[in-house]
Amino acid sequence: MDAVQVLEWGRELLWTALLLAAPALLASLVIGLVVSLLQAMTSLQDQTLSLVPKLLGVALVLMWTMPWMMRMAAYFTERMLGQLAQVIR
Repeated sequence: MDAVQVLEWGRELLWTALLLAAPALLASLVIGLVVSLLQAMTSLQDQTLSLVPKLLGVALVLMWTMPWMMRMAAYFTERMLGQLAQVIR
């Protein structure tokens, strides 16, 4: 196994991790922005007000995208284990 192969595995690992985390992070970002705009328009400055909508939104997005995330993680694992078998030979 050479350095190029290790770097390729690292790149694929980071890309897969980014894709798996993206739905939850984007949901949290959008919900936080909307709640912040509503707080600014209504002059409410309570910090805990944005926590509950973010938690609910991220939970819903995770439930909705979980089948896709599991397929993506399983595909990545199968691909890495298949390449590992080639390297060991």
